[in-house]
Amino acid sequence: MSRQEVVLITGASSGMGKAHARTLLREGYAVYAAARRVEKMEDLKALGGIPLEMDVTRDEDLVAVVEEIERGHGGVDILINNAGFGLYGAVEDVPIDDARYQFEVNLFGLARLTQLVLPHMREKKAGKIVNVSSMGGKIYTPLGAWYHASKHALEGWSDCLRLELKPFNIDVIIIEPGIIQTEFDDVLVGPLMKRSGDGPYAELARAVASGTERTYLDASDPSVVSEVILRAIKSDQPQTRYAPGKRARLLIFLRKYLGDRLFDRVVMSQV
Repeated sequence: MSRQEVVLITGASSGMGKAHARTLLREGYAVYAAARRVEKMEDLKALGGIPLEMDVTRDEDLVAVVEEIERGHGGVDILINNAGFGLYGAVEDVPIDDARYQFEVNLFGLARLTQLVLPHMREKKAGKIVNVSSMGGKIYTPLGAWYHASKHALEGWSDCLRLELKPFNIDVIIIEPGIIQTEFDDVLVGPLMKRSGDGPYAELARAVASGTERTYLDASDPSVVSEVILRAIKSDQPQTRYAPGKRARLLIFLRKYLGDRLFDRVVMSQV
């Protein structure tokens, strides 16, 4: 790098976000690591990172973080929208307020943060927006309607943003991870069973929970995703999409080329 580029990573207190921060610190970037659990990022601080407390659903937090980065380093050169979670449960069982919160975290929060960093990028006519979606943004699974809807929305939003920002030399990159060793399965299974473990969807809920636990026994390390992001942000002409990690490319390929009914059977065979 001719100069130290400034990176802001959301959801950096664990899992993929922390792995991304470690990788980019190793490569010499100035890394701001943002998350609600700031106490979980002391290790990143020891490596030279700058931990910041931020809830992506609180506008005042987003504004304060961007202003602090502008004071310290002039602005954000690379934004990695990594924060997100998976809300699982039958559509009938999930309260609409919970569904709205899923979109607040997985779409609207990152969209607002992106709005805040864009003026600096446009002014210097350079920048990269990395949106961590999921293979779930291209496929679907039972009891994951709200999660998949949020990721499908992120995919479409990112495609539109890419076209809008092209004249300003700002790249929009979508990352579609597969099965990755994170807290995703732990966060998924408990709430899923609480919402749909009793009642008309109980049998399906038990099957999905069991299938999820089996699947994550052989998940890819988060570093697989971090290395792909590193390659993308270093590239002068990054791809629009990358699909790292277990099963990502295969399932996206099958969804693209199989009909709906056949893909339904493939998905249900796993639960």
